Order: sequence, then C-alpha cells, then structure tokens
Amino acid sequence: MTDPGNPSTDAVPPPGCPAHPGAVRLGGLEYQQSPSQLYRALRREHGPVAPVLLDGDIPAWLVLGYSELSYVTSHDELFARDSRRWNQWPNIPPDWPLLPFVGYQPSVLFTEGEEHQRRAGVITEALEGVDQFELARECQEIADALIAAFAGSGHAELMSGYAHALPARAVVQMCGMPSSGTDTQQLVDDLRISLDAAEGDDPVAAYGRVGARLAQLVKEKRERPGPDVTSRMLLHPAGLTDEEVVQDLISVIAAAQQPTGNWIGNTLRLLLTDERFALNVSGGRLSVGEALNEVLWLDTPTQNFVGRWAVRDTQLGGRRIRAGDCVVLGLAAANTDPQIWPESHVGAENSAHLSFSNGEHRCPYPAPLLADVMARTAVETLLERLPDLVLAVEPEELTWRPSIWMRGLTALPAEFTPVVQ
Repeated sequence: MTDPGNPSTDAVPPPGCPAHPGAVRLGGLEYQQSPSQLYRALRREHGPVAPVLLDGDIPAWLVLGYSELSYVTSHDELFARDSRRWNQWPNIPPDWPLLPFVGYQPSVLFTEGEEHQRRAGVITEALEGVDQFELARECQEIADALIAAFAGSGHAELMSGYAHALPARAVVQMCGMPSSGTDTQQLVDDLRISLDAAEGDDPVAAYGRVGARLAQLVKEKRERPGPDVTSRMLLHPAGLTDEEVVQDLISVIAAAQQPTGNWIGNTLRLLLTDERFALNVSGGRLSVGEALNEVLWLDTPTQNFVGRWAVRDTQLGGRRIRAGDCVVLGLAAANTDPQIWPESHVGAENSAHLSFSNGEHRCPYPAPLLADVMARTAVETLLERLPDLVLAVEPEELTWRPSIWMRGLTALPAEFTPVVQ
C-alpha cells in the first residue's frame, strides 16, 4: 500500500527477518485469561526479546525484559518513534487494524528531538493548569451521578456503567466538552473502537470520526477559549496549529480514557476478589492505594505498546535488530520480569513500574497524577457509597477482553444493598 509515511521501498528487510522460525503470533486465548503465562513462555524460549507476528503475520520484536525495555525507551537515537522508517510498510493493507496505532500522524506521539520537546511541553503546561483538587471534586460528582443511576437496583455492571464512564466524562470535560450527552458518548465509543476494537468494529473509521469531532472542538475553542486544556494548548506561545492541537488532543484523551477505565476496573476486581484487601477495604484508603499500585505492576491496563522503530542495525537482548524493524514495548512483561522480582513477589509499595512507559516519550507529567486522581476517586467513592459491594459471579467467571494491547474485563457484575436516593 501507499502508507501515510510514504516509506522508500529499499528499506524492505531480507525475507524472513525478523520473523524467523519460532516467531509467535500475538493473540489468541492465552491473552484473554493469562497473558502472564504467555510472557513467561516467550521469555523461557526466546529470552528478553522475542520474535513475534502482529495482525496479518507482520513481523516485529516484543521486548519482555525490564532492563531491555528501559534501554529502548531511553535511547531515542537507536529506537525512535517516527513510524515512517518501518521496513514493513509495503506489506501493510489499507484496512490493517493496527493503523490507528502505527500509521504516521503529525502528533506528539510520532515527533522526535526538539519538535517532540516543543509539543510535549505544550501538553505538560496545559495539563499543569488542571487543579487536582477541582478534578477530584468533579470526578466525585460524576461518580455520584453514575452510582445514582444504579444504586436503587442493588446490582450493576461496573465496567461500562462506571469504570469506563467516569474517566471518559472527566477527560472530555477537562478538555472543554460537556461531560455527557449523545455527542460526547459517540466520541467515547469511537475512542474505544479505535484503541480496543471488538469483532465487527472498524477502528480506522472510528479514528477518523474522533479526529473530525476534535477538529470541531478546536474550532470552537479558537473562537471562544475557556478554562480548559484545549484552550490552553491553543493559546500556548509555542503556536501549535489547529491540526497539531487536534492530533495531540487525541493522544491526551485516548491515554486518559481507556487505560484509566481499565485501571479502575482491574483495581475493583482485585479489591473484590483478593482476601488480602477484603478485610479492610471499606473505609481503608491505604489499601485502595496499594491495590491501585499493585494493578500497575501485575495487571497494567496498557499491556503492550507499538512501538519504536530501529534507526540502524543494532543489538538488543542478544538479537540482531535491523534498521526499520518494529519494536513492541512489552510493558506488562517487563513489569513482571523475574530479573527484578527473583522471588516472584512484586512489592505493591514500589512504584518503579513501566506502566507509564519511560524516557522522553513516557506519559507526560502530570498526566499520571491526573489519572491517579480519577482512578482513586472512582474506587474510593464507589466503596464509600456502596460499602457492602460484592461480585455477582464467581471470580473465575470474569473474562478479559481479547486484546493484546489493553488489559480489561469484558464485564464486572456486582451486587449490593439497594440505596434509596
């Protein structure tokens, strides 16, 4: 195909590289219930860097080791973000489902060097303008409204009805859109499809609709700025164009919405199924914080991330990586690397996980702090309002979405004593 990156055809690697014999397809039932077992098997067979196949058997490398992933993300001169250098573009069809992830866009995600510093600096300063106490108050109001919708029934499906809904409303409100309504819900649905498509979804079309809606928002804020992230980005002295702001808003909203929703859901699952937390969850704020951090180590919402592209031939984890090869960041695998946890015990008090990535392209400060405000407020408010909340099914009946990129439950049914509003 003729890709957005318009790469040169002479970058195609020799046949079979890196998909040499033994390359593993990323996908299948292993990822739905126990991806950690697959990561262990890959590590045993291939070491810290494994040859893998993406959708359509497109070859790539999956970085499983903590130190190797830290090295990749700390050396942009070797492993860069501009996907136009990928040597596989001639083999990518126009409807390839991962195009929203890797198709080059003029966004902060694909910039490098001084341009990345400029764009990331605008996002950082725009997010720094968010008052964390005000955000917590807004999240609590959103939480109360969501809980009120099901509190009287005595049962709820917490993934769609709460865990995903709360950060979705909070982040669009933070960016200057109404926190609810048909227009907002369509944007949220399209973001989910583009990031974590289910069978029958069209992620490429959904991504296009996201861009169109945010372009409309930018136009509105250019004419009538307000106290929101979008307006601060538009008014920043760096002078971003409307198109640059649209692209970077997509990155901000996508990073805040889907991963934070799964962070909330995965934490609620842990609190409702693990006896270590069951005794002191109600009213025990410390245990909520421990659960949030443990999830980032053991069930991180963003399991894998595409990626980096090798600038030149190099070595990584004993593998020869050729110029233009795609390197997938195995965040979940790195977090559970036995080299850093030799006794298979992850200390929940330790925050050196890679769930927000690492290096210059890590999640920009203060985004992780804002995500923590959303997640912590969501979990604490739910447990305070519904203190006898329990699972409505056996823990083993819970199922995970069949995604190699995001770790999140398909549903989290719960029961509690009905509350009269």
